[in-house]
Formats: sequence, C-alpha cells, structure tokens
Amino acid sequence: MKKFILTPVVLALSLAGCAVGPDYQAPTTSMAETYLNAENAGLSTDLQHVEFWWTKFHDPVLNQMVQDMQNQNIPLKVAAERVKMANNYKTMVESFKVPTINLSAVYMNYQFSKNDSSLGPILNPLSDSMPGLPPQIGNVTLMDNQHDGVFAGASMAWEADLFGRIDRQANAAQIHLEQAQIYQNGLNTVITADLIHNYLQYQGASERLELAKSNLEDQRRTLDLVEKVVRSGYGSDLDLAQTKATLAAMESLVPQLEIAQQAHKHRLAVLLGEPLTQVEIRLSKQHSVPVMQDMVPVGLPSDLLKRRTDIRLAEREMAALNEELAASVADQYPKFFLTGAPGLSASSFDDLFSSDSFGWMGAAGVSWNLFDGGRGEAIEAINQARFDSATLSYQHTVEAALAETESTLFAYGRSQESQRRIDDALKATNNAVNKAKSLYRAGLIDHLSVLDAQRQQRMMQDQQVAAKLQTAQATITLYKSLGGDWTIRPKAQPQTNAKG
Repeated sequence: MKKFILTPVVLALSLAGCAVGPDYQAPTTSMAETYLNAENAGLSTDLQHVEFWWTKFHDPVLNQMVQDMQNQNIPLKVAAERVKMANNYKTMVESFKVPTINLSAVYMNYQFSKNDSSLGPILNPLSDSMPGLPPQIGNVTLMDNQHDGVFAGASMAWEADLFGRIDRQANAAQIHLEQAQIYQNGLNTVITADLIHNYLQYQGASERLELAKSNLEDQRRTLDLVEKVVRSGYGSDLDLAQTKATLAAMESLVPQLEIAQQAHKHRLAVLLGEPLTQVEIRLSKQHSVPVMQDMVPVGLPSDLLKRRTDIRLAEREMAALNEELAASVADQYPKFFLTGAPGLSASSFDDLFSSDSFGWMGAAGVSWNLFDGGRGEAIEAINQARFDSATLSYQHTVEAALAETESTLFAYGRSQESQRRIDDALKATNNAVNKAKSLYRAGLIDHLSVLDAQRQQRMMQDQQVAAKLQTAQATITLYKSLGGDWTIRPKAQPQTNAKG
C-alpha cells in the first residue's frame, strides 16, 4: 500500500466526476396481454377495487379481525423492526459521504523523570546547586520539571468519493431498505390470507358440524324405524346392518369436524396475538360461511410485476447486486482522503483563547492497493456472477408467478362451476324432500322414505358448505397470487359493504 500527498485543489479538479461501475437497467419482461384463463365469470381487469378485498365477503366480524391482526400480529411487528434496522443501516452507510468531525478537550499535568536517559541530562545540571528550580544554562531555562497543558480542538476526516464507491454502497443500502418494506408488505398479504382462510374454515366446520348433528338425529330415527320393521318380520337383517353402518359413519364425522374447529380457532388466536377466549367471543358473532358476490379484479399479467412480492423482491435484488458490483469496481481505484485538525493549546486556561494559542494541521492523501494477488478482480467477478444469477432468478420468478396465477384462475373458475352444480343438486334434493312429504301425507309411502330423503338433503347441504369453502379458498388464493392488498392500515377500515 502506497500513500501520496496531494493538495485538495488538484484532487478536486483532476478527478471529479470519475464514478465507475455499471449503471442499473431495469429488466424488460415480455408478457401476454391477457390471461389464458381470464374468461371465467366474476373476473374483471379493473384493479381499482383490490383494496379491502376481504370486505367483499360482507362479514363485519372478518373485517374487524383483519384490521386487528394487521396491528397485533407478532411476525408483522418483527418485520416492522427489520424495516427500522434497514433504515438505520442506510443512515450509517450514507454517513461515510460526509466529513467526520470529532471535538476534544484535554487538561494535562505531568512531571519528567530526572533519571530518564534522554531528559535527565537536561533536567539535572544545576539541580544540586539550585534545588527546586528549573534547569538553566546561564539565564535560559531549559525545561520545567513539572508542566501543565490545556488543549481544545477538532479533528476532521473525509474520503472524497471520486469513483463512487461509497455512493454505490449507499444506493445498495437504500435498496435493501426497500426490500425490507416489500417483505413487510408481502408478509401482510400472506398473513391476511392465512387469517381469512382459517376464519372461513372455522365457520365451515361449524356449519358442517350442525348439519352432521341434525343428520345423526335423522339417522337415529331411521334406525329405530328399521329395527321396528325387522322385529315385525317385514325387514331384513341386511337393511338393519346398512342403517347401523351409515349411522357409525356419520358419528365418525363429528369428532373430525370438532378437531378442525379447534385447529382453526387456535390458529386464529396465534395470528391475532390474542387469548383463545377473546377469539371465541369474536367467533360467536357469526355462524355461517360468508360468500363473496363481487367480481374479482385480476388486472393484466403486466400488473404482476408491480404487485407480487416475490417479483418485486427479485427485481430489487438485481438492483442491489448491481450497486454492490459497481462498488467492488470502484474499490480497485485510488482512495483520496482529506484531514484537518485545528485547535488551541496553552500551558494554562488563561492563555488558551489567545491568538498565539491557535494551531492547525491539514493534509490530503491517496491510498491505492496496487497489488493484491488478484483479490479485487476476484471480488468483482463474484459480484458479477451474483448479479447474473439474480437476473436468471428474476426471470424464473416471473415465469413461476404467471404460471401460478394462471393455475389459480383456472381453479377459481372450476370451483365456481362445481358450486353451481352442487347448488342445482341441492335444489333437486329439496324438491325430492317436498314430494316425499306430500306422498307420505297421502299415505303412498312410509315415514322411512321421508327420513331417507331428508338425510340425503342434509348430506347435499354439507356438500354445498364444502363447495362454498372450496370457492372461498380459490378466491383467497387468487387474490394472493395477484398480489392482494398488502397495505397495512392502523386506522379503522370502511364497513360500508358489511351486512349484519
């Protein structure tokens, strides 16, 4: 390492504006104009209604839970702290752009040793003849044996970032801050979707549990009738065995639904950061699966580049690595320094602020690592490979995001179709129950046939609840694939679409 001293004027005039390294170019991505599976009913290309998308379930309990979760969820609080850390790190890196100034003040009192090999001959020549007095030669005092000193001043240092190394590092720190903010927003999207999923699944399990209990009552009445018929000699043991098997199967469904209820309830407590008892109070205000009736705004494929967390993070990673690459290039160029140290120095406080007490030091220097065995070039090559890898990862992320969105669009359309078919089947089952009751009142069929029709009706109602859950889950997944509404809002959300 060799250092050379240059004047600040020559330094500024000869090398100003010599920033090196590649400038970042945002990637250009070719995407289709529309989605392949965007012809499903209930879809729109308008993205103006993405905000508060969960309010389209028209469930005030859900709306309040989402708002509270966004302000109480612990992982979201951790993400917010990481944003603070990234912001402070950016401030720290940017501080290297400006001079460092240190202030100091010192009071000294010291006594020299007369036995010192260097100072002893000066201090001792007349000490025997004039004890207690400073050493003298003639009328000239050579040095006081004891001395007081006072100093007050400043020291300044600054690296002139002529090749842009510090500026590039500061740019990278700024981009890392943006990444922390994007991650926080993306985490909010994921956790919001998780809360809505568990809320709907809990309500679905509760609704199915009520249907299962009603079915059990009907099946037990059916079993009583079959047993009476068998005892009268008109029924078969096969009918009795089949009825008992059906009852046992229905009974086995109840604990499964209760397990699901508890699992989703506990998950909601974790997401909300609340005691389970508080969550149970919330859930007691709603007892059915809400249905989204509004259109889903899917936008255009190009909107994914601006909305999806994974794509935005991948693009910002490219930008950060580009700045780090440029910084490694600039690091191989000379580094120029300016230093200065003005101050006041005197033997007493009374003389400290006199004009004769002022002194200063100023310097300009250069440091250039002329030979490092290829280390600098290797670091640059590593950063270039990291940037190239990030570019490929970005391309893959975009392709995977588009494929995922197309799949969720397809699943959303098919779930709607399935729900429509089950709704039609339930209508047919309801008609069958009404006809069975009419025939029973006319004496054309027995009560067992009516109970069987009602059992099938409740089974179809259970399938309808399951279909509603499937459609709701497809809706949640679709919104998440599209980027969702990731803004965290500490204030109250609008309740205009909510229905009590």
